[in-house]
Amino acid sequence: MSSKHTKDALEDLHPNVACMRHPDHIGSKDSIQFWSHHEVVIVDYHYASIGGLDLCFGRWDTHSHPLADAHVTEHDRTLFPGQDYNNARVLDFQKVERYVSNQLSTLETGRMPWHDVHMTIVGPTVLDIAQHFIERWNEIKKRKYAELERYTWLALPHNLAAAPNEAISSHPDLEVWQQRGVKYKERFLRHGGYDEQEEDPEDHKHDPNMGTCRVQVCRSISDWSHGYLPEHSIQNAYIQLISEAKHFIYIENQFFISNTKTGAAVVNQIAGALVERILRAAKDGQKFKVIVVIPEVPAFAGDIKDASALQIILGAQWRTINRGGDSIMEKIREAGYNPEDYIRWYHLRAYDRINGPYHTFIKEMEEKTGITFHQAQVALARKWIGKIDESWVQEDVAIKAPLPTKDGLVEEGNASKIEPVKYPETEEEADQILAKFEAAASRKDDDVSDSVGHHAMQDTTALHDERWLGDEAEERECYITELLYIHSKLLIVDDLRVIMGSANLNDRSQKGDGDSEIALVVEDQDMINSRMNGKPYKAARFAATLRRALFKEHLGLIKPQHCEPETKDIVTSYMTPVPHPHKDTTMSKEDSLVADPLSDDFDQLWNGTAHKNTQIFSEIFKYVPSNNVRSWKQYENYVPKVKAGHVGHADMPVSEIKDKLNKVQGHLIEGAVDFLVEEKEIVEGVRWSSYDPTLPIYI
Repeated sequence: MSSKHTKDALEDLHPNVACMRHPDHIGSKDSIQFWSHHEVVIVDYHYASIGGLDLCFGRWDTHSHPLADAHVTEHDRTLFPGQDYNNARVLDFQKVERYVSNQLSTLETGRMPWHDVHMTIVGPTVLDIAQHFIERWNEIKKRKYAELERYTWLALPHNLAAAPNEAISSHPDLEVWQQRGVKYKERFLRHGGYDEQEEDPEDHKHDPNMGTCRVQVCRSISDWSHGYLPEHSIQNAYIQLISEAKHFIYIENQFFISNTKTGAAVVNQIAGALVERILRAAKDGQKFKVIVVIPEVPAFAGDIKDASALQIILGAQWRTINRGGDSIMEKIREAGYNPEDYIRWYHLRAYDRINGPYHTFIKEMEEKTGITFHQAQVALARKWIGKIDESWVQEDVAIKAPLPTKDGLVEEGNASKIEPVKYPETEEEADQILAKFEAAASRKDDDVSDSVGHHAMQDTTALHDERWLGDEAEERECYITELLYIHSKLLIVDDLRVIMGSANLNDRSQKGDGDSEIALVVEDQDMINSRMNGKPYKAARFAATLRRALFKEHLGLIKPQHCEPETKDIVTSYMTPVPHPHKDTTMSKEDSLVADPLSDDFDQLWNGTAHKNTQIFSEIFKYVPSNNVRSWKQYENYVPKVKAGHVGHADMPVSEIKDKLNKVQGHLIEGAVDFLVEEKEIVEGVRWSSYDPTLPIYI
């Protein structure tokens, strides 16, 4: 993602902005193949944000998760300009320092929607998060920037006079950092003699009685990231909470790579904890359920058949789920029980329609003006940049438009045409290009929606109501689907306890000596009335309302989230940070549908919705991965020879497409756990039977 460009851009803003890079990966004296992966923001040692969301292009999204963002006559309505319109399964980011250089054609390729979970907290735990950051900062200072004054040493912020029993009091570097580092004010550890003259800002005044959550910081660190011995307290927390679960476990994660045995290539034992807890429930005759939601495939460009990295990660996940001899499902089945009675995997997928009637509308505009749609697309991104220095100037932009391929999942090799687009040098030139192009429209386009995927939510209209002013063949060509990428790192147990943070469910994040990570364990003491397995149940507000919100979104039980000019000033409670509370929806009809995760009614709703959505997407788009494809031979025969994500039947009537897609609810689909299940070499062989020194890079 070009962290050098980010560092330079940030430090150019002001001398007080300091940005460190570590690890550098390329040209670094430290040969480190792992990542500083924790997504943390700390403000004034008062607020902290932790979760899965990266601060980069392509991550912002809405609950409606639109795939389409082509606005032929009103480019200013674009939601994802420049490189924010991204689909990593088709083409990963290219030259991110060139924001305008989005090489995807918005007329032909849908974006990959993004699902993530993040939290903001205020309270004493912020100081523990600050400790994690300061340890990391000072370690990089020591390694790379010891002689540079711009990068100051930082002192730990804790007030030990007010709280002498804090664990930080025994920190090995406490005194050294206190002597040499800059110490900024904290507002949580205080005592009666606290007499600082500076009064706290109104939004920083802390009411110790306001919070109801107990929050514990966990992490994965080691010598390379923090200068200390390895710590894997995130894995410890996962295993403990899974073991102590009484009724129900919900997992959302970008990956699912673990092991049920020790001494193997994959080290972390989260899968083993799941098997142990499930078998305990099975032997006791207890109703117990685990729901796991992960992406269909990793967000890496390439053909599954040819890309070794994709096969390694998928193989590791399948060895965790249902293959290779020691997987979760095999261990449960080996003990005499049906694993699907206790644990199931799911994905998320979306559909949309691109407003791109090229032959009947856009082509005419291009011929009248001598300006292509892609030139207008680039002009808009240039307009958004505004005034720039010379380092941002570029001569042209290469737009890649897809061609039909042998693989309906990705574009590969030269399976695309490249259209060079001249880069507007000034904002004025960009404005002129847009105005001239839009003025050439022979008709208004107001009656045609630029995105229709919101009908999968609780919309007041139906997909049948959507108009189209081009011909039927064009409209068919404009319907698309794409996996909804799950990037969250979340565990919810019994609607009581939550783990949320940056750590994936794989060895890189969980071992401790891989990627550096941070996560929070949250136990809310504010209890609400709920139900579990048909009986009255006391649930923790934070855990229960978070899970219900996610389930309602996945099942399409919330209203669409439209982003139109007329809605830009509307602020909901969900957009405000702590300590502002979210709107209480616990008494709503939609909440009642998902309140009891063990009830038969919920089971029918969840699995019925996933099954119906899966069938519809398969019938229209013939997407992969799919449980209908169990071998490479079936893969070759099944995947349609069309542009990635487009309708798989050239003769399917648009009315039929609308009929089927109108029945899609939310984005939930069944897990493709049997995809390529007959191809044993993916999960067996030398790579998995003996230690492969390259495996830690992938898993």
